[in-house]
Amino acid sequence: MSFQKYSAYKESGVEWIGEIPVWWVTTPIRALAVSAPKSFTDGDWIESPFITDAGVRLLQTGNIGVGNYKEQGFRYISEETFENLHCTEVRPGDLLICRLAEPVGRACIAPALKEKMITSVDVAILKTSLYVSANYFNYVLSAPSYLSFMESECRGGTRNRVSRSFLGSVRVPFPPLPEQQAIASFLDRECGKIDVLIAEQERLIALLAEKRQAVISHAVTKGLNPNAPMKHSGIPWIGMVPEGWEVVATTHRYEVQLGRMLNEERASGSHMRPYLRVFDVQWGRINITDLPLMDFPPETQERYRLKAGDLLVNEGGSYVGRSAIWRGTLEECYYQKSLHRLRSRNAETDTVEFFYYVMEIATRRNVFVAGANQTTIDHLTAEQLRSHRFVFPPFEQQVAIVDYLKEKVSQFDTLTNSAVYAVTLLKERRAALISAAVTGKIDVRAQSKALAA
Repeated sequence: MSFQKYSAYKESGVEWIGEIPVWWVTTPIRALAVSAPKSFTDGDWIESPFITDAGVRLLQTGNIGVGNYKEQGFRYISEETFENLHCTEVRPGDLLICRLAEPVGRACIAPALKEKMITSVDVAILKTSLYVSANYFNYVLSAPSYLSFMESECRGGTRNRVSRSFLGSVRVPFPPLPEQQAIASFLDRECGKIDVLIAEQERLIALLAEKRQAVISHAVTKGLNPNAPMKHSGIPWIGMVPEGWEVVATTHRYEVQLGRMLNEERASGSHMRPYLRVFDVQWGRINITDLPLMDFPPETQERYRLKAGDLLVNEGGSYVGRSAIWRGTLEECYYQKSLHRLRSRNAETDTVEFFYYVMEIATRRNVFVAGANQTTIDHLTAEQLRSHRFVFPPFEQQVAIVDYLKEKVSQFDTLTNSAVYAVTLLKERRAALISAAVTGKIDVRAQSKALAA
């Protein structure tokens, strides 16, 4: 769909807005509020002891997305706390603007909930005047050019943040109310269509991921012969396996070696060599760009030097079990203590390509998560990894399974990449449409009337 421009423009005087139609103006965000006490104010500081399971809904920063409220992870405070702390009540339709990261300045319209609502201190509450469409300004505060400007103006240490006084001074485009409403109505419809298409592609991506995992899981635990006699593996998450497969601890088939610990002394020395970190080992791929250096004296080099075909497995943190195969892309490379190196004890009985797929399925099934508590920072020690029992087909079957999975996974990845690319294009289209409409680069009034007719 192509759009006309307005008949005449002028400079807005605001870099992130650029030119606007001649009859539009710009105004500070604080001027959008009604002229009443607490019409543009911060939310309330709520200490954790005041958090309850019922009462007044607490809208926190994590619930405020770009342009919408996310119904997730909400909390409450009691009615008594609400009264005693003289909290500012959030009303449905209020514009909530987050002053804290992810990205800073993002906004949403307060939802229509049955409970009373308050919000946290890092959220500014803006109760809009009669001349303001909250829906239009919700789109304004979702425009990429605005969010980029806010990010450039942030202050803070580990997390970006802006003050309410600064936020209130930020100038935004201010067309007449009928145009605000027309633009918002147009964007509701057009963005709604795009959102439906995005949701369809995201469902496809999720379905492909499920099917991909199911195909890998079946291949590495049941094999490729549907008529093979079966036996119980003795491992609950694996279940039945072909009779000819061996069930043993990892250490019987692979040497497991934890990497070299980095400390202040080893950050310099006479034998500085590149090494891999957890960051560098992603699923199925390894980063070799701008690797850090550590001192690896000659007596340690044989132990920690990587060889083509080594399997690297993340030892801890949020990525425990994540694995990739070292392909020998650097002539000399090592690895640090946060990684395990698995090396086949006998290249004639095991291929690391097969065990990579085993590690992927084991990790996806949370085999390495302690006590099923996924909030815990888990560690897969060398002793644990060595003692974990898996199933190992004969070498010829491992090779056949790997060849089969490479073809199948490639098909899934191609379909997934196409869907991801489609989502990227749709999101870019949505963002560009919002930016153009709210800053007056396109005139959507006629389309809005036609859609409403």
